[in-house]
Amino acid sequence: MGLFALLYRLIVRPVFRHPGRALIIFFAVALGDAAVVAINLAGDAAAGSFHSSMETLAGKDDFEITAAGGLPESVVAEVARLPYPLSISPRIEDHGMLVSTGETVPLIGVDVVAETSNAGTLVGTIAQDATAIQGLRYINDPDAVWLTHGLGKAVGDRVQLLINDHVQAYTVRGLIPESGPDGSKLGTEAVLMDIGAAQLATGKSGRVDRILIKTPSAANFDAWQSKLQQALPAGVLLNAQGTETAANRHMLAAFRWNLTMLSGIALLVGAFLIYNAVSVSVVRRRADIGTMRALGASRGAVMGAFLFEAALYGTAGSLAALPLGRALAAGAVGMLSTTVNALYVSSSPGQMKISAGSVALALVAGIGVALASAFAPAREAGMVPPIEAMARGRREFEVRVERKHDAGIALALAILGALATLFPSIAGKPLFGYLSALLFVAAAALISPLLVHSATSLGSGGLLRMLGVEGLIASRSLGGSLRRTSVLVAALATAIAMMTSVGIMVGSFRQTVLTWLDSELPADLYLAPAGAMGGDRHPTISLETSDRIAATPGVESVSRLRAYEIQYQGLPASLAGASQSRSIPRQNLTFLSGRSSIDVIRELASGNNAVVSEPFANKHHVKADDSITLPIGEHQVTFRVIDTFYDYGHEAGFIVVDWSTLIRYLPDTKPTNLAVYLEPGADLERTRAAIRNAIANKSLMMLSNGEIRHEAIRVFDQTFAITYAVEAISILVAIGGIAGALLSIVMDRRREFGVLRYLGGTSAQIRKLILVEAGLTGLLANVLGLVLGYVLSLVLIYVINKQSFGWTIQFHWPVEVLLSSLTVVYIATVLAGLFPARIAIRLDPMEVVHEE
Repeated sequence: MGLFALLYRLIVRPVFRHPGRALIIFFAVALGDAAVVAINLAGDAAAGSFHSSMETLAGKDDFEITAAGGLPESVVAEVARLPYPLSISPRIEDHGMLVSTGETVPLIGVDVVAETSNAGTLVGTIAQDATAIQGLRYINDPDAVWLTHGLGKAVGDRVQLLINDHVQAYTVRGLIPESGPDGSKLGTEAVLMDIGAAQLATGKSGRVDRILIKTPSAANFDAWQSKLQQALPAGVLLNAQGTETAANRHMLAAFRWNLTMLSGIALLVGAFLIYNAVSVSVVRRRADIGTMRALGASRGAVMGAFLFEAALYGTAGSLAALPLGRALAAGAVGMLSTTVNALYVSSSPGQMKISAGSVALALVAGIGVALASAFAPAREAGMVPPIEAMARGRREFEVRVERKHDAGIALALAILGALATLFPSIAGKPLFGYLSALLFVAAAALISPLLVHSATSLGSGGLLRMLGVEGLIASRSLGGSLRRTSVLVAALATAIAMMTSVGIMVGSFRQTVLTWLDSELPADLYLAPAGAMGGDRHPTISLETSDRIAATPGVESVSRLRAYEIQYQGLPASLAGASQSRSIPRQNLTFLSGRSSIDVIRELASGNNAVVSEPFANKHHVKADDSITLPIGEHQVTFRVIDTFYDYGHEAGFIVVDWSTLIRYLPDTKPTNLAVYLEPGADLERTRAAIRNAIANKSLMMLSNGEIRHEAIRVFDQTFAITYAVEAISILVAIGGIAGALLSIVMDRRREFGVLRYLGGTSAQIRKLILVEAGLTGLLANVLGLVLGYVLSLVLIYVINKQSFGWTIQFHWPVEVLLSSLTVVYIATVLAGLFPARIAIRLDPMEVVHEE
């Protein structure tokens, strides 16, 4: 028999006979694949960090010199005096907020005079523009700025920028080209100033944030690094340009990896449905397969035909996933950007575009999953002898016989899954945690035939009493079609399990954060510079403002905190100094050792001591009494770690020292945050109003501890909104698959329904029969999914999240959320049976019976 004739008889003709089934499979692949594409596109758009934007604006340099708290200008002079032909570019790098729009953008200060003649720099690119060069005449004006085109300003416009805690008016003297000096598109909007004006605006007089160096020969990288390092103080870092961006991306890798794994669940559910659809196709066409084999079709040809069918679904679904994933990514990028800014690094969403990589990802994911899930039933179709293929019930009999054997394999997989949780992460990724989750999912799939058989056998009598003969027939029917039913239950249970496990994890995390906030917020009021906040952004408050607040009536004391971004062992972290106040007894930080916060804070002030956050301790394997050496200013300073505190606000990790210790090495005493403690009996709103009057000329954000709690939980819920969206896609795919599978079952049982109608069965009874089958399927999936979800939640909380982010989460059952979610899924599963029931009712009994 020819290949094309075989494909037409086995594949093409059934598709045209039952287009609804084909559309549901296409929908499952497309939606699942779209979730993967959307997370990939949104992650690429949201993960561009502040410093990567700075690199685009800088051009191609070889080295960057940085230090915590900035570099003294004397370091710039030392590097400039080296007897080497180096191109040196000192820079100020900060943020400013456009008051008119509320948009926060990078603020860059460069030595405009020195770089004007260098075509390889940003300023050199500007200077080549005939109109822009006119604006360079105003370079010595402290209010001159250059803006990117996307900010919508014209030359000569006045703009107000909020920098740190004050607003200043500036004049736009030119526009930055839309491409960087290397021809690449700028990754973000930005404001450019002369370095002197930028130092004045940011309060960094006498210091720079970074020195970029271009060497004559990048090939001798190691030699140049050795020469330059010898001329630098001990605490100053010399790295290849882009090292900090690479560190940020490394830190973000676990976050994006987890999201990618979560989005893959939708594909996994789709894989179950493809497996089920091809299995049903094989069962329904066994007679045709036997005929084809008898007429000379080879095993390979039959197997290839069904794989070809799966590949078609995978290809069509993958192509549809590209525009659908792009649409989903548009909604996801805002959520991801909020998370990246809050927990990681300051970023602006980049452009979302479907690249060759996106197309490849969609095709590999869609087609690969379709072929992998269809391989087993396709192989079965090719291996069955012609005579056996004519026996329709053979495969169902084998599944019933092998259910106990499969349950034994499930137990073995579950034991392996438990053992996998004991292994550490690999390169910061909890690979064994994911393997454990996959093994538990596989175990649940293999146990589903035994679950379905046992439940339908034991429950048939009860269903007869409760629902009548329809309940009995539905129960027996599900047990009789064990192969199809067990796959359906496994598919929906997997989606429910992910919903349950992530729901428990998020609910536990949320409750843990609420408890943590109670101990983290002992003060009555908290102040920080206005504007958008970022995990790595630390604008300052003037000392005058701090002193005014401390002198306000009703204020008992003010605690100051100053934070800096540093690098430790190649990863970003935050170094902070906290001042003690007269309100120490009110502070109730929670430490892993269980010591009282008063004892720890007092010991902190007794020397070069530090406390570190739990994420930092887990990332760098640091514990109490260990020593850590930090690059601070121009020094390498060693601290003794005295304890570890719980922290859920900064994934990179915090190192906290006493205020007096910090200013010994970094003598800039301007705080980044203030905690205000009120006198006993002082009225909160009246004191807040008095503070506002005292700092009326400053742009500060002032929140009570209750308002911070509310805002923190709002950001938390927004952060996990993308998680719920991906879960919803998985559930939607599963329920769609239930509808498709029930429809296939109806078509496969046409003769059975015809006989029931001949025996007096009414339309209402047929409808009730199918809806009861859908309800039983949903009930079994809910039970299996809830148990599997509980197990997976333990893996998520105590393995994957612990190894990825270093957070200790206290287990908590979000009962209301789980009950409502499971109820909605169950109702949707029952409703999915309405359309197949309608098709069954419309079948002509005489025509159906005559077909046989």
